[in-house]
Amino acid sequence: MEHVMVRQGADGTPVTVAYRGREWLVGAEPVRWFERVNWWETSRRMPRGSSRVDVEVLQVQVRLGSNQASALTTMLLERDGLGGGWRLRGSMADAA
Repeated sequence: MEHVMVRQGADGTPVTVAYRGREWLVGAEPVRWFERVNWWETSRRMPRGSSRVDVEVLQVQVRLGSNQASALTTMLLERDGLGGGWRLRGSMADAA
């Protein structure tokens, strides 16, 4: 998974996502949920002091730049537990 930069507004809502040198503007209300993490699939032991069993997931619909005519793309972002940033889990262009 690749890291992305998420810029938030004053209320904490995502406003933009920077990915591969491009800025994507959030065009719809984001959806947030939590999922269980199978930590044993990536390491033999849970990191000391981490007790991380849930991961935050954010689904955002974004459009490239400030072009209101560009199609919305759905991005699934996963919170990086180590640095507090976000990683791109996947994306798909909406066919409308």
